[in-house]
Amino acid sequence: MQIEVTGMVLMATQVGDYDRRIVILTKERGKLSAFARGARRTGSALTAACQPFTYGKFTLFVGRDAYRVQGVEVQNYFDELKTDLDGITYGTYFCEMADYFTHENLDDREQLKLLYVTLRALVKKKVPEALVRRIYEIRALALDGEEMQVFSCVKCGNQGTGYIFRAGQGGLVCVDHCQIDYDIGELLHPSTVYALQYILSSSLEKLYAFSVSPEVQGELDGVCSSFLNEYVDRKFKSSEFLDSLSCNLTD
Repeated sequence: MQIEVTGMVLMATQVGDYDRRIVILTKERGKLSAFARGARRTGSALTAACQPFTYGKFTLFVGRDAYRVQGVEVQNYFDELKTDLDGITYGTYFCEMADYFTHENLDDREQLKLLYVTLRALVKKKVPEALVRRIYEIRALALDGEEMQVFSCVKCGNQGTGYIFRAGQGGLVCVDHCQIDYDIGELLHPSTVYALQYILSSSLEKLYAFSVSPEVQGELDGVCSSFLNEYVDRKFKSSEFLDSLSCNLTD
């Protein structure tokens, strides 16, 4: 039986001398693995299509134990990312996260949409890559059911004028009504709170349409790092390199 799915290649690995195994995040069937026979042979029509970031319509043969790629109608290769070290590293990181958050035969089309607009934001370069990273992380976690509570205090439910972030409690804690011990350096800038709220409430079309100051970017970095450590039980290979880039920029 043949099926047609629309999706993006998250990763590709070599199988034998000439074949590839690819992981595709699809609209119709969530995440699935498929084998592309002969994809590494010179002149194969599947060679370019079976690369990470490739987005399009995939014709698959449904076998007894696996899917097999029979054809691909490519709509976007995101080639611009593949010629830029930072771009390909960020793109790989987002694909790793999408692979972590998605599952076979579940409706993960919102994760696919988020990944697509995020890669487009990387290509356009209108938003700094470091900010693109934090926006993606926050929205991807929210889609997975781990949404930061940033519109009111997680302890008292009130809206205050001063907040700190507590990952273990799931979001913002106000210092106006809650009697808590905190360091003055933990107090978030109001623009950071607004940025968090915007990221979680805006449409995908407007998600990558703002910028922040270095101070706010630093606070977003801290918020996301602590939240990921709390709710994601995996270290992504590409994240170590991205963290080293951030350190070099701040040195």
